[in-house]
Amino acid sequence: MCGDATNWDEDAYREGILKEREIRALTVFRTAWPPSLNPTPDNIVVASSDGSIASYSISSCISKLPLGFNNAKARQVEPNVFLQGHDGPAYDVKFYGNGDDALLLSCGDDGRVRGWNWNEFTQLGNLTSSKGNHMEPVLDLVNPQHKGPWGALSPIPENNAIAVDTQGGCIFSAAGDSCAYCWDVETCKIKMVFKGHLDYLHCIVARNSMNQIITGSEDGTARIWDCKSGKCVQVMGPEKENTPKGSRCVSCIALDTSESWLACSNGRGLSVWNLPASECVSRTSATAAIQDVVFDDNQILAVGAEPLLSRFDINGRILSQIPCAAQSSFSASMHTSGVAYNISK
Repeated sequence: MCGDATNWDEDAYREGILKEREIRALTVFRTAWPPSLNPTPDNIVVASSDGSIASYSISSCISKLPLGFNNAKARQVEPNVFLQGHDGPAYDVKFYGNGDDALLLSCGDDGRVRGWNWNEFTQLGNLTSSKGNHMEPVLDLVNPQHKGPWGALSPIPENNAIAVDTQGGCIFSAAGDSCAYCWDVETCKIKMVFKGHLDYLHCIVARNSMNQIITGSEDGTARIWDCKSGKCVQVMGPEKENTPKGSRCVSCIALDTSESWLACSNGRGLSVWNLPASECVSRTSATAAIQDVVFDDNQILAVGAEPLLSRFDINGRILSQIPCAAQSSFSASMHTSGVAYNISK
């Protein structure tokens, strides 16, 4: 073996190896469509396990995929914008508002909910370093710490999901201390704490037409909360006799546009609830754990621990299954134009 090592750059070589390892281990936990009047969107924002918030061109992603979803390695796609948003994994992204002053919100393992001006975010351009661009958030909310015996402070609980109510000026977060928090956007202070779950929260949605939020927890229940009183008004759980002990966790929930129907997943189980009637209308099982659900009119799209995008009707019947490139997906997003997109590891 021979070669000219005169210009060998050991530091660049090591950095390249580390970057390749990070890319292989990177997991995308959540996706969101940016506010746009364009009926054919080309950008999507993602929150990833390295704490980054990035914007990708969909057309560029598709062009780098191997044909036929075979085992050939897809070429790496560089993001349009890459921002290091959190210390630790970023678990969710949402948009607050629709105009030029819209905020891009994210939350993560560091217990923070952060917001950036979307207009300024898009102007950051491509990443300038391996750790991404730096941009000061215009909103930075930190979960409270709880006092234990002798005044000792507990660790700051992580935020696993967020929801918004723009009319009420609120951001809701689902935290690892089994509580949900309502934050006032103007004052950046907590307006309400929702207590009642017995284990940490995985997911949260805002039912703004009824001034309610709905949360899903590791304790196996989804709960509806009144945002005026902070009290739980309904508890929804799987049928214990039909649910394996290790899969009771409510990992994802979704509301339809009318806010009358709720899809709720626990492990491989999917239940659909008619909220005005407070009735579960169907329960069905998938072939693998469901990790995200989203409504498409009166049907439900689901992704999870298998390379499939499944479509269910309200009665839990599988209507179609579309193969995906990834072996496991954590997020599905539906655009108002009818475009569905899912991203994973």
